[in-house]
Amino acid sequence: MQVPASAHFTAIDLNGYFNCKRAKLPKGLESAGSIDTMFDSSQFRGIPFSLGPVEANNVILLDQEPVTVELQGAIATYLVFVHVVEDGSPTGGEGIERWGQGNMSGQHVSDYVLEYENGERFVKPILRRFAIQEREGAWGASGFACIPCNQDVVFRSTDEDVAIGRSTPSVFGHGETRTVSGRDSGSPRAWLYALPNPQPEQSIRSMTLNPCAERSAVYGLAITSLPDHPLRYQPRRKMRVTLPPGVAFNAIDEMDHIAVDLGTIISARRQLVYDHSRWNVDEVDLQPVASGNKVVVEYAAHPAAILYMGRPEGEPIALKLQETVDSIVTIAPAYRPVTVKVRDKSTRHPVGVRIHFHGEAGEYLPPKGYHRKVNRGWCEDNYGEFANHANQYAYIRGECVVDLPLGKVYVEITRGYEVTPIRESFDVTPSTSEITFELERVLDWRSKGWVSADTHVHFLTPATAVLEGEAEDVNVVNLLASQWGEMFSNVSDFDGSTTHSNTLSGNNGEFLARVGTENRMQTLGHISLLGYSGAVIHPLCSGGPSESAIGDFQEVTMAEWAERCIAQQGLVVMPHAPNPQLERVADVVLDLVHAIEFMSINPFDYQLNPAAVADWYRFLNVGYHLPIVGGSDKMSASSLLGGIRTYAHLGENDLTYENWMDAVKLGHTFVTVGPLVDMQVEGAVPGQKITLPKSGGTISISWRVESVRLPVTSVEVVVGGRMVSQESFNNVTSAEGTLDLTIDESTWIAVRVRGTYNDTEPDRIAAHTSAVQVLKADAPVYKQVDAVEMLKQIEGAIAYIDTIASRPDADRYRKMQLTLESAYNRLHQRMHQQGVFHQHTPLHEHGHEH
Repeated sequence: MQVPASAHFTAIDLNGYFNCKRAKLPKGLESAGSIDTMFDSSQFRGIPFSLGPVEANNVILLDQEPVTVELQGAIATYLVFVHVVEDGSPTGGEGIERWGQGNMSGQHVSDYVLEYENGERFVKPILRRFAIQEREGAWGASGFACIPCNQDVVFRSTDEDVAIGRSTPSVFGHGETRTVSGRDSGSPRAWLYALPNPQPEQSIRSMTLNPCAERSAVYGLAITSLPDHPLRYQPRRKMRVTLPPGVAFNAIDEMDHIAVDLGTIISARRQLVYDHSRWNVDEVDLQPVASGNKVVVEYAAHPAAILYMGRPEGEPIALKLQETVDSIVTIAPAYRPVTVKVRDKSTRHPVGVRIHFHGEAGEYLPPKGYHRKVNRGWCEDNYGEFANHANQYAYIRGECVVDLPLGKVYVEITRGYEVTPIRESFDVTPSTSEITFELERVLDWRSKGWVSADTHVHFLTPATAVLEGEAEDVNVVNLLASQWGEMFSNVSDFDGSTTHSNTLSGNNGEFLARVGTENRMQTLGHISLLGYSGAVIHPLCSGGPSESAIGDFQEVTMAEWAERCIAQQGLVVMPHAPNPQLERVADVVLDLVHAIEFMSINPFDYQLNPAAVADWYRFLNVGYHLPIVGGSDKMSASSLLGGIRTYAHLGENDLTYENWMDAVKLGHTFVTVGPLVDMQVEGAVPGQKITLPKSGGTISISWRVESVRLPVTSVEVVVGGRMVSQESFNNVTSAEGTLDLTIDESTWIAVRVRGTYNDTEPDRIAAHTSAVQVLKADAPVYKQVDAVEMLKQIEGAIAYIDTIASRPDADRYRKMQLTLESAYNRLHQRMHQQGVFHQHTPLHEHGHEH
């Protein structure tokens, strides 16, 4: 948005003093970048200048002769120059580069001499890199007391540009850095220097520009009577502005047409209004409300700056930042550094947590080292942070430093599903330097032999994965390397041996991260290979985009990947049920899968997917006794690590990664987004089997549920996919029950818990146990309708390999074909053993050549 130049400056007309055309400048001064296209009345960083005409002389070359500019009694506190020195010669006499381009400093370029009406004179030496700098310099060769003419740039992330319909930026950082210095935003460049007048009350008769040791060029001059240095901005500040009629927000709740003349608008975002009367732990997920007409403007500017807001029609609205007006409310600046410590109440040890701060105007206050606006998009810079809709969080290892405003500050601290969260406020005074919070563990399932895990995390470093695991009370984090087209993630973090552990005192060994791989194909499916040793199982992806690159052939089945993982002592998981839904059935039939994963990117939005639950039920109904695990598939800061998690029972075994894998394979697990649940069937736990007489019998089922935050609305006993018992509750946090049930066929039993973070949808599935298999004598668990559906998927995988999959060579094609046909035949024979007659697809009649 273009804004008028600041009225606090007067441009000095140098047309009578220009002695050279820019095109005629000598080598080393011949170009100053964007200034080459600017003539006559122009402005840099809100300061007006008269830059001279296009065709005539338009620059003062200071070479041999001085140039005297008449100022006719001007009064000024500062004189602001647009100038540049010729390129330096950094090479020494022996051909050795002494300084690097632009790093020479202190050479006496010229003198700027002020002559006052009272006859006194003031001489200001203009030294290289102090008051003036060359056009181009190596990175880091900034001016000491001068700044580039080019404005500092603020831009949006790539995802945000897409959301508002703009092309993505082609600048440093591609949107994730959000800002770039004027020194880096264009090359070459001229420089602004504000010469302080030592006698601001005296009238200035003239100014003489006297060349000394080096040549330089002066493009423009402006004077001001501002008392503050005109090129020095105040630290970042915020204000709340009530929008006038006609000014609106864009698609991402920000303002497009807003600027200041002497400074930079960092952000202009719709205000978030919290109901602080509800800021307590009784609120499960307290979100702010977006204001209708108020914007929080963050800026870095001169005290005399003017704010401009554009309207679709009419002139921009101008507001002086220093004036007191009803439409502007100053937000207390966050200048007070406070050390915040979080400790376990019983052990007094520091604990990793997820933490959020905001001020009285709803403004997010991040700890040092974290984003003021958390990047939410896929594959953006989002390490160690989480964004749940409008609420933003940072992960810290028990301690952080945060710049806070004086006054009331609101904090939320969470640590998983067994610890009471903190949501309260505290006052910051000029003497506040440290504050400590204590978290209390009210559930302790770890002492009962349980450990929690997230089976599916991407993009984090191993150290950050451990940190987020500590903060979310997730004992085991599985960080999965993979491929997305031409992009690869975490591959260099895989070494096939290292289990990364936390470093917090008192928690050593309790929080682990291990790098595995998610091997993927768009059509056949995805498979997670956890904890295997040795070499990476390649290819990471196959079969073409979007998983592998365009032109990649189909060279492997998931079954081959699974076999290699098992051979390398790993754990095979079918991720994010029920999709991609094709070869997964074949691999289950071939007994190559250890667990089925339920996925939830953010439990505040999505809990246990009913389609995933139904997909798992189908396997159980055909006798494949697979446990369930939970994984977040975290690939951005809008996904919560451990938001959905696996609880596996280690019993008396120590917490090691290998023992955790063994526990998952045994199947005593449950998956949850909050409530903790366990059950027994005649003393048997999930993952186990019990056998009844041929006549069947009555069995006893017992269960218990505990929750810290998510209220439980019902607990259901599921037998063979059907709910046979439901106990409803009015948002309780603990419950237990028993049930006697008559069994007359082989089946399976599990417990399902309902509850939600969203009061409007109380029937969501919040937790589910793995199953106990109940066999009547030697009769297998088998349902025809589910077996038929499974066979169709295997037939689909065979059809894909036979028809449209790009074939690498005959041997690998035949191996893939035989693998799928083996699964098909195994399930097909089992169906016939059960006396089932079914309709084949046209491709796969009995005896058909595939």
